[in-house]
Amino acid sequence: MSVSTTVLPQARPDLRRPGVGLVGISTWDVGTPERQRAALAAIERAWLARPWPEGGPLSYTVHPGDDGRTLLHYSQWPDREAYDHFVRTFRDDRNAEIDAAVPGIERVRLDFYELYRGGADERDPGSVVIVEVEFDGPDRERQREWVDAVHTALAADGPVEGPRAGGIGGWFHLGVEGDRVLNYAEWTSAVEHERALAGPGAGVGGPTPEWARVHGFPGVTTSRVRRYAPGIALVPSASGV
Repeated sequence: MSVSTTVLPQARPDLRRPGVGLVGISTWDVGTPERQRAALAAIERAWLARPWPEGGPLSYTVHPGDDGRTLLHYSQWPDREAYDHFVRTFRDDRNAEIDAAVPGIERVRLDFYELYRGGADERDPGSVVIVEVEFDGPDRERQREWVDAVHTALAADGPVEGPRAGGIGGWFHLGVEGDRVLNYAEWTSAVEHERALAGPGAGVGGPTPEWARVHGFPGVTTSRVRRYAPGIALVPSASGV
């Protein structure tokens, strides 16, 4: 039996959702703030006009970038087979409707991840900060070691206060290809994140040996930080929202 699509009141994925075996994270470039808003609205219309895709995603969240041109897509899946089934059966008509409303969308890239570790408090985020780290080759153990080093550095900073007080939490994802890590970090606001970046040390961490190990971690080739605002979060109505 088909179920309808529901928009969550808080535009965030449930990072504790049971049954998630795979996370898809993709980026679209639409060019301008006006097209960004139009694309977000078109995505919502296209999904609400159809039943939730049976056997497909567990949730689908889209965040508009603070750069005024990108959209971050965060989708939760039970496994890769569910994603492939969605692509074969449900994706094309949704994308055709979105592309008709906003022609010329550049679909930049799609990567798959598994959630490794993380946590957050109960505050509602006003900003999502995506931290992406790429390594010089696949190494599953190195992915975990880097994330664990970040957690060690955070613990060494002691109680969260001062510039970092606006941090709600972070959720670390390991790329299934073994060569990247992504942190989905939630903040109370973009202003609080900027304040943390302006504090002592590199990034939001303090000037400690633990953070020096993170920033000098061997094999890291690229590190990027991008910030997004709340957008829309969609789930099947039967999920008991």
